Amino acid sequence: MRIISKPENEYSLFSRFMFWLQKRKFGTVLEPTKIWGRSSWLYFGFNIFYAAIVRKSSPLEPALISLVNTRVAQINHCPFCIDLNSSFLQKQGITLEKIIALSDFETSELFTEKERIALSYAEAMTKTDKGVDDDLFQKLQKFFSENEIIELTATIAFENLSSKFNAALAIPAQGLCQLPQNNDKK
Repeated sequence: MRIISKPENEYSLFSRFMFWLQKRKFGTVLEPTKIWGRSSWLYFGFNIFYAAIVRKSSPLEPALISLVNTRVAQINHCPFCIDLNSSFLQKQGITLEKIIALSDFETSELFTEKERIALSYAEAMTKTDKGVDDDLFQKLQKFFSENEIIELTATIAFENLSSKFNAALAIPAQGLCQLPQNNDKK
């Protein structure tokens, strides 16, 4: 890691509360939380955005959100985000085989057409040299309503923020999901 965390008593009350919640959920405080928590205002805004994306009333299925997030994390070479999102996928009943095949989603029979379109959209948004063209957007509209497209776009943008932040600061995986090595290809 390029920046280390501070002693816990030096964090804001909000950050320490989030640490407590994460200890209950994961058994430990996640490393990015300690880094984001160094700036209370940024961390507060980050959490509000995250809560809006993963809310129970989201029109997107949780597994689709986690698939898209994991793929974005692979593209951005973020070991922590791959680890975290893969653990969410496993909790949602997605097989290890499908998680491993994620970087080959275009040709793998493990993915539905809807998942392939969402993942293609995530790649187009994430790979800045690619971009989203009209053909891809029309395909997206066959599977998603306008509101779902807005939600999906925000989800992908959020994961780009998160994974690029973590990758730039060299935040490592925390062993939340046991994946074979080198699962951040392509």
